[in-house]
Amino acid sequence: MAEKKQALLIFSKPPIPGMVKTRLTKAHGGFLTDEQAASFFRMSLYDVSEACMHALIEMQRANDALVAEDPTADKITYDFFVSTTPADNMEVMKETFDAIGPWPMEIHYITDKGATFDDHFDDAFKQIFDQGYEHIVSVGGDIPTMPKSHITQAFQWLDYFQAQGTPGFVQAPCQECGTSLVGFSHNTPIDHQGVYYNMDGTPALDAYMAKTEAAGIPTAYFSPVADIDEKTDLAHAISCMNAIEQAAKFQSELFVPKRVIAWVNLMGIRVCTPPNEEHDPRQYIDE
Repeated sequence: MAEKKQALLIFSKPPIPGMVKTRLTKAHGGFLTDEQAASFFRMSLYDVSEACMHALIEMQRANDALVAEDPTADKITYDFFVSTTPADNMEVMKETFDAIGPWPMEIHYITDKGATFDDHFDDAFKQIFDQGYEHIVSVGGDIPTMPKSHITQAFQWLDYFQAQGTPGFVQAPCQECGTSLVGFSHNTPIDHQGVYYNMDGTPALDAYMAKTEAAGIPTAYFSPVADIDEKTDLAHAISCMNAIEQAAKFQSELFVPKRVIAWVNLMGIRVCTPPNEEHDPRQYIDE
């Protein structure tokens, strides 16, 4: 029996007004104040974190049961990490989570450093890998519709690739050629350099795929999940969250982002579209 550690990473700034979700604010074409945008992000961070913890807890229970049945099976420990920057903000992030604690899992906090987003992402991954973790799966705090199944399947695919002797890479796109989930193993020959900070206009998803193809890294793809940057993103998410809430009555595996939904209702936000006055010409076919 081998003992392994695997990590889920939330890579995020703390919900400070003026620092997060600025494209949702009136000053940048949105409709929220800085405080309202930060409040939205706080609720989203809570919901995303809870969904991830639920997925980790379910995987932990499954592994515990497997080891109890078969003592030769690998024992896996799943841990939850939050990385923020700069170091002064770590206490703010702790206070953010403690404000509605206790949480169902211990939260491990780290701070990331670097000159670019790519450097910060690499630094966070390196710190966790240096602690002996086998896989890292990372998601952002602004994706309240992230399915638990994406988290579970991401770790399962990384386990599969590792077992085949070819450490791999997992990703789910967002709606703008970027990623909403990204993960790889400690021995996957890849980093984040040139992905988010590049000078040739290559989208992040394409940059990752170029790296994996060049290095012969096996990849797993999950359906796109939209993050929330613009007001149209929020509108899309609200419609999806309402559908998730209704479907969860029948699909018990769905995670309902209740905090974000409650915030939307408290704000009185309603999604609408312009009236459709373009008549479908098919209505005249039978005539």
